[in-house]
Amino acid sequence: MSEAKVTLSPKEHELVINADWILTKNLIIQKVYDLFGQVAAVYQSDAAKFTSFNETPVFGIAPKISRGEQYQQLPYVMLDFPRFFTEEDIFAIRSFFWWGNHCSIHLVIKGAYLAKYGPSIDRYFNLIGKNTNETKDWFIGVGADPWQHHFDQSNYIAIDHWNGETVTQLPFLKLAKKIPLQEWDDIDRFLIIHFNRALSMLSEY
Repeated sequence: MSEAKVTLSPKEHELVINADWILTKNLIIQKVYDLFGQVAAVYQSDAAKFTSFNETPVFGIAPKISRGEQYQQLPYVMLDFPRFFTEEDIFAIRSFFWWGNHCSIHLVIKGAYLAKYGPSIDRYFNLIGKNTNETKDWFIGVGADPWQHHFDQSNYIAIDHWNGETVTQLPFLKLAKKIPLQEWDDIDRFLIIHFNRALSMLSEY
């Protein structure tokens, strides 16, 4: 064993002898988990109203809520519904709570689903515009990994800065919006509104 002594900074020492902060953190994560459970129930109810998806089996797969500790070294909770993933085809909407950062919602489609629903996305942004109150806060994925959820410019750019002509030419389409955690009381409403908006973009244009 090395003779080098492992020491703690004053802040680290204060935390290691105080269990309250970790218990509070665990309580918050459980509350996010419970909130996502309520949101998932609304998602299922609202999705059933979009009759154009009646023949899309992905909505028959139950929502899944997961939690973890290490998304860029910070805790997270995520809700997937719909959640269809194969190597070739993806149809997913992921709601994501990221400790210390934001809560966000991400639409990901690939393969057959991008071919089917991508033209409706194109028509939506062509009709509404990319810099209106309705669309300007949407981000489009520009990274190589569809399962990265940070908003650094290597991963997402604002839709009004994207100069592509059609989303159908992308290897996969990823659209997202985020809300700061300071707006905690509005998170459920934010997620539900933009879940419905995503389904509308896919099916009504």
